[in-house]
Amino acid sequence: MQSQPLANPIDALLAERGVLLADGATGTNLFAMGLESGEAPELWNEHAPEKIEALHQGFVDAGADIILTNSFGGTRHRLKLHNAQDRVHELNRKAAEIACRIAKKAGRRIIVAGSVGPTGELLVPLGALTYEEAVDAFTEQMEGLKAGGAEVAWIETMSAPDEIRAAAEAAIRVGLPYTYTGSFDTAGRTMMGLAPKDIHTVVDDLPQAPLAVGANCGVGAPDILASLLDMTEARPDATVVVKGNCGIPEFRGTEVHYSGTPELMSEYVRLAVDGGAKIIGGCCGTSFEHLAAMRTALDGHRKPANRPGIEEIVARVGPLRNKAASESGAGTGTRRSRRGRG
Repeated sequence: MQSQPLANPIDALLAERGVLLADGATGTNLFAMGLESGEAPELWNEHAPEKIEALHQGFVDAGADIILTNSFGGTRHRLKLHNAQDRVHELNRKAAEIACRIAKKAGRRIIVAGSVGPTGELLVPLGALTYEEAVDAFTEQMEGLKAGGAEVAWIETMSAPDEIRAAAEAAIRVGLPYTYTGSFDTAGRTMMGLAPKDIHTVVDDLPQAPLAVGANCGVGAPDILASLLDMTEARPDATVVVKGNCGIPEFRGTEVHYSGTPELMSEYVRLAVDGGAKIIGGCCGTSFEHLAAMRTALDGHRKPANRPGIEEIVARVGPLRNKAASESGAGTGTRRSRRGRG
């Protein structure tokens, strides 16, 4: 493994801008562009690159400082579901190349982060996937992302600490700086039992520390903001990411819609800044319109002297959805999107 410090584009841009705005949803926006249920978004990197370009361009135009590649399901395990397990490097390289093309013509500094989601497999002893197999799978994906120009490995929507470690080890092996986020959606923890306050310590013994850690997905603003308070209280000096869903998913016939308004997402941004987040974005349901409102809110906000508490969060953006978390004062959601980048 490498021992030399890796580049830190996030800290460099934070020094210039204070708080960074990450992009919004991949899945829901691609569905609006014609992606069919069950279809792999990663295949669009080859078959419909102009639509992936439009996705990134929409977020850049809305004011994003960080855009994530269309590669959330880019491991061999996810791509195997679409008979594309032998095309990992190619599809991930193309994902990064598309995002880099948009970033380079933006007229301002945009960080291209390579989205890396979970394998969808359980690690030993709960499942059949060994730790080393997980590291190898993530390494294969990240080599493609790096070849395409991704600057950071953006490990997201994780539940198992071992899988976070495996992805982090892969990033170090490939020579990419990395971030990671968990989805705290089960009684104040991830589905595999990780609590928000413990997110910082998952990779403490690895030779390269993450550039940022945090939370994404879940069920909406109140829960992810409650998780944020736990994370920033546990390690106030950490660079913490929150990338929350845009409200609550609602079925309208056969289609899923998210209840969050631009006004709600704007208030979420203000509370996230006040709670100590340094990188704020949207996950499932977050459109270009939502992100543009978030940009305006971020640019116009001045951080108050006091951090918000749970009561203030609930009063401003609504109740916590998870009863156990609400009663304990910890933040979480319910079931998360299986795509994570929805």
